[in-house]
Amino acid sequence: MTRKYLKKNLHFRPIQLADLPFLQTVYASTRTDVHNNRNLTKVQKEAFLHQQFFAQHSHYQTHYKAANFDIILLKRQAIGRFYVHRQKEDIRLMDIALLPEYQNRSIGTFLVKNLLEEGKVANKTVSLHVEKTNPALKLYERLGFKTKEVVGIRFLMEWKED
Repeated sequence: MTRKYLKKNLHFRPIQLADLPFLQTVYASTRTDVHNNRNLTKVQKEAFLHQQFFAQHSHYQTHYKAANFDIILLKRQAIGRFYVHRQKEDIRLMDIALLPEYQNRSIGTFLVKNLLEEGKVANKTVSLHVEKTNPALKLYERLGFKTKEVVGIRFLMEWKED
């Protein structure tokens, strides 16, 4: 998938209340740790993922009121979520998640690179938290993010143009 194609066909729109089932599906698709847990029944997994999604969603909506909470659209088809909190000195990538069938198609890389370009133009740091076991960690390192702090099971990573 080329950059030109992505630029032309990739769009955002703010999340709406009607998007909650889709957002929950996207969230659940990222939680392979839960899906692979053999100690939980399917019903227990679904209940846990439901609770975790709404806890995260509530936290984000309460503590990051000024953030952009967007649905990622490819040719008007919802394919993921992109949450960004722009502050005076920093652009925080709060969350980027794509449905599995849209992963490994350069979409996430394209979006993160655009955010880095925004940080470069605005002379801001771009930061994010990523779990130590998240496959996206390799992408962030490849794009120049550096670990600034270890917070439990996550790294706080920052990118700043030299």
